[in-house]
Amino acid sequence: MTNWTTANIPSQKSRTAVVTGTGGLGFENALALARAGGDVIIAGRDSQKGAEAVAKIRNEVPSATVRFEQIDLANLQSVTDFARRLRSQQDSLDLLINNAGVMTPPKRLETTDGFELQFGVNYLGHFALTAQLMPLLCKGKNARVVTLSSIAARNGTINFDDLQAKHSYNPMAAYSQSKIACLMFAFELQRRSEAGQWGIASLAAHPGIARTALLYNSPGGWSARIVLRSLLWFLFQPVPQGALPTLFAATSPDAKAGAYYGPHKLSETRGFPALSKVPPQATDTDVAARLWEVSEKLIQINF
Repeated sequence: MTNWTTANIPSQKSRTAVVTGTGGLGFENALALARAGGDVIIAGRDSQKGAEAVAKIRNEVPSATVRFEQIDLANLQSVTDFARRLRSQQDSLDLLINNAGVMTPPKRLETTDGFELQFGVNYLGHFALTAQLMPLLCKGKNARVVTLSSIAARNGTINFDDLQAKHSYNPMAAYSQSKIACLMFAFELQRRSEAGQWGIASLAAHPGIARTALLYNSPGGWSARIVLRSLLWFLFQPVPQGALPTLFAATSPDAKAGAYYGPHKLSETRGFPALSKVPPQATDTDVAARLWEVSEKLIQINF
């Protein structure tokens, strides 16, 4: 795993991947997979940004098989429509990268279905997407699901008494909850896949601290954190480097099902892919099982 880069990605020919998110890490994931010969579906909310991402990949990789499909993770009906389209177009799916996200809007916002925006997009939207793509994933060849967490998950807790932050909203606390939920989902999906013999490997990854547009694209405009990040840009690793842990989890023969990967240096803020330290609260299987059951009720879909 030492200094693993995109040059180490094995051929992805005959493999089909769905990557959520049109820019930043999502774009780098899609580009690397296309370069390796995979059939790539970029799933995102903004059709113009999706078209631009596809055009840019085709410009860099003329032989790329890549297309855009619209999905709004803040709208469960949109997630259902996307999954239905995909099931009508494909017989199987080999890789799902749950990447897209929203970070720290200063005021509490809700999804179409009334969920706190970060919990709804980062976690529940991807939970619903994975559930509805299970028929395709179960038919995939060595299928993998990679779910993006964050170093912010270290401070995350699942507040079952106020999951949607209706009583008290703190932007970073809500973000951290969404990301610990993503991590617990990845682990619980692996446990259930093993128990049910679904044949799907579930892994988690985080990018460290990368110069993505996530903060800039978050609702609420410019905050002190964004200004600071702009001024101290040199402390953040490039986006292609930040994408490496996800790509390792998604493609490497050495990646282990049920594992968590992140950068290897400076408290996992930068560097090359390595096993990441799992926050203790993410290992609570009782909380993970309860979160899974609550999530199925919230989205009204069962795995």
